[in-house]
Amino acid sequence: MLVNADFHIHSSFSGGASEKIDLKNLAIGAKKKGLNILGTGDCLHEKWQKEIMKYYKNGRIEVEGINFILTCEVEDKNRVHHLLLFPDFDSVEQFKKEIKNYIEDETSGRPKIFADGNELIEISFEANALVGPAHAFTPYTSLYAYFDSVVEYYGKKPSFVELGLSADSSYADRIKELNSLPFLTNSDAHSSSPHRLGREFNRIEIDEFSWEEIKNAIFKGKIAINAGYPPEKGKYNRTACCSCYRIYEKNEAEKMGWKCRCGGKIKKGVKDRVDELADYDEPVHPENRARYVHLIPLVEIIASSLRISPYSSLAIKRWEELLSFGSEINLLLDANLSELRKKSPQAIVDAIASFREGKIKIIPGGGGKYGELII
Repeated sequence: MLVNADFHIHSSFSGGASEKIDLKNLAIGAKKKGLNILGTGDCLHEKWQKEIMKYYKNGRIEVEGINFILTCEVEDKNRVHHLLLFPDFDSVEQFKKEIKNYIEDETSGRPKIFADGNELIEISFEANALVGPAHAFTPYTSLYAYFDSVVEYYGKKPSFVELGLSADSSYADRIKELNSLPFLTNSDAHSSSPHRLGREFNRIEIDEFSWEEIKNAIFKGKIAINAGYPPEKGKYNRTACCSCYRIYEKNEAEKMGWKCRCGGKIKKGVKDRVDELADYDEPVHPENRARYVHLIPLVEIIASSLRISPYSSLAIKRWEELLSFGSEINLLLDANLSELRKKSPQAIVDAIASFREGKIKIIPGGGGKYGELII
């Protein structure tokens, strides 16, 4: 069976996260999105573990029909972020025991561990966890922000590479060392909001819900789809000023010493960073590489079609109304639009159709500002 999974989220114990997050709210949000599997996020945190244990029975975590697996994000001593997936709490506790002398702050849902990539991957593998660079290309707290090779940084191949919002497989598969690694793409959601949860996800093939099936899907090429933002929609896709968001060509930014005319700092974008790292002019996809499907949250498509804010009550109301015809992912990817036209506002259905057909334009994001969708 094919299921939709978003492995990278956070609890209220991570910086910038909603205080309203709990597993029940996440599960309700996941059902509306059409997700079947979620990461718990922050599973090293003692208080969040108590929330998880409310639903932990017979080795499974199931809430409102949504299955969870134990996951967390950590920062190493070089400011590189890593995503970890654990099979069970024994694995989590073994990992916690091994990092006890490395960890700086146990009060954060995303703790800092004073270890490098080589040490971290060894500890993770010893605990039977899967590990890979989180949002690998973003210009802050990512592996490729500071280093030129994933394999050299870890000293061996990690379990996967997480692409992040500003990159897709057409970017990553221009880099030779990544051709042999699985790609995951996840939301990194800090709330259960329809703008955040499931904005990126993986459609994987499993026979049943179990750790072994999920692990095999990642390792044995059973990821059917990576779905997420068009890279230009990400807020770090282009080289741009972090203050006024003016976009620059890389050579222009270099000549200006990476300082904008407004006085702000210019940050190198993912697109230019990939050009630096690329071994190929065009992507070279391995045979078992998942198809990448560009999606944008339905509430943003609704807002763009009606020319209103995606945070407005009207956008949320229209989104809720559409969900009576199925989950968001079903509406974006699979629903019969002819049937939908009979029951839904014409402008919204036209917008979904335009998105499916690629008839959209995105003003690229950069410097911390998301790209702007134009249908």
